[in-house]
Amino acid sequence: MDKKKQLSRWREEQLKPALEQFPERKSPFQTSSGIPVEPLYAPVSDQDHPEQVGFPGEYPFTRGIHPAMYRTRLWTMRQYAGYATAEQSNQRYHYLLAQGQTGLSVAFDLPTQIGYDADDPIAAGEVGKVGVSISSLEDIEMLFRDIPLEKVSTSMTINAPAAVLLALYIAVAKRQGAEIGKLRGTVQNDILKEYIARGTYIFPPQPSMRLITDMFSYCQQHVPRWNTISISGYHIREAGATAVQEVAFTLANGIAYIQAAVDAGLAVDEFAEQISFFFNAHNNFLEEVAKFRAARRMWARIMKERFGATNPRAMMLRFHTQTAGSTLTAQQPENNIVRVALQALAAVMGGTQSLHTNSMDEALWLPTEKAVRIALRTQQIIAHESGAADSVDPLGGSHLIEALTDQIEQQAQDYLDKIDNMGGALPAIEQQYIQNEIQNAAYQYQKAVEAQEEIVVGVNAFQIKEQIELERLTVDPTIEAAAHARLAALRQNRDTAKASELLARLEQAARGTNNLMPLLIECVEHDVTLGEICGLLRQVWGEYHAAN
Repeated sequence: MDKKKQLSRWREEQLKPALEQFPERKSPFQTSSGIPVEPLYAPVSDQDHPEQVGFPGEYPFTRGIHPAMYRTRLWTMRQYAGYATAEQSNQRYHYLLAQGQTGLSVAFDLPTQIGYDADDPIAAGEVGKVGVSISSLEDIEMLFRDIPLEKVSTSMTINAPAAVLLALYIAVAKRQGAEIGKLRGTVQNDILKEYIARGTYIFPPQPSMRLITDMFSYCQQHVPRWNTISISGYHIREAGATAVQEVAFTLANGIAYIQAAVDAGLAVDEFAEQISFFFNAHNNFLEEVAKFRAARRMWARIMKERFGATNPRAMMLRFHTQTAGSTLTAQQPENNIVRVALQALAAVMGGTQSLHTNSMDEALWLPTEKAVRIALRTQQIIAHESGAADSVDPLGGSHLIEALTDQIEQQAQDYLDKIDNMGGALPAIEQQYIQNEIQNAAYQYQKAVEAQEEIVVGVNAFQIKEQIELERLTVDPTIEAAAHARLAALRQNRDTAKASELLARLEQAARGTNNLMPLLIECVEHDVTLGEICGLLRQVWGEYHAAN
């Protein structure tokens, strides 16, 4: 079939049905000079159109997972936010929604991330500092006060205690009267990258993987629109990985999760629809666009050829993107606005499904409302003023982009082959292979910066003498004592016998094999706290300790 016929076939079989379901956002799409912008540009010569590129909405999804992409619906603008108390974070969420944000993204404080209540001695000095403090159902009710969970999409950056936070979210939704089956969102739930790069783990790998597959199974049956995991390359890249390593190690972790679910008896064509990914948008604009395209193509092939998926939705790599926190500088912080804009544009050109743009002041402190607003406006300007969202895969067909896409895929595949030969992601992590590769890449980059072989504007070149005069956001230190008092009151007023009974049942269940999610939901509904649940599981399963 010649190229014109292939394009006509795609328009009739893919684009037309997609537009019948979701009409285009506007008509016509055109440049500022009035030049029409077509949905898709593709070669129409007699030269072969490479199978690895294809068309949007079709395997291997190199050019995007939807036929019309942003012409029908823009990506979700999901600003990562949370600090201090649930009440203060709730106010920030309402502010962001009023400014045009289209999805919530919850940042939790460090004690919450590692499964401790706010009144635990280990939490001292950290409550509410890098995210919102959540210990109980009361806290999470306040976090989402006057936000109808049936109508918003919520992402929660939580890993080791992800099952508990999802249980809390479901419990709040039930109290709101929401239909659980209509809940939309994502729980990060990626423990392998915690062992590799981030460090907020609690339990050893095997029970951690059990919690993950329990969530896969429960959500497949009861919360089918919820993304049960966001396999995260973001933190791998933040730790110093290259773009190729980010793709390779993220997909290696993805393979491990899919295999664990298959081994647990789940059907790949069913549960894999609820798998999503989380990538970094870094500074090298063209490489980043190619990286997203390569990852999408590789995942489609992995799911089809390795796991035998036949459902196209089970082969789609759907991903959230965040601009690169590691590229933000404390020097000349206004320069970060430019960095974030370029990174965000790369994510859009690469076909992201949702996006967070970092605030210019995050290298210094928690972002202020003004800084957050500028970050959100960056997305809105790209969406509505740049024209970047008016055509599908606008850089597809560029000789450079296609060559970069191929090269990233090949080099990432070389890493996957090495990891397979080691027995998979978990043995590669246990042998410190992945960690060492990232550390070596980070070291080489730092040497290049110090030698000025890599220029960081305002840091190792183009410096100025300056006094930072930006507005600063601070966390009131009295919130910790207030959290202690609330927890004391909760424990005094709850049904103590019921809480003890549920914890005893949880201990027995943790030693068995039944799905833990229903019991976790029952626990939090009766005011058993996050720290009490995680503390009991620590006693049963132990804690993970990284190799020296």
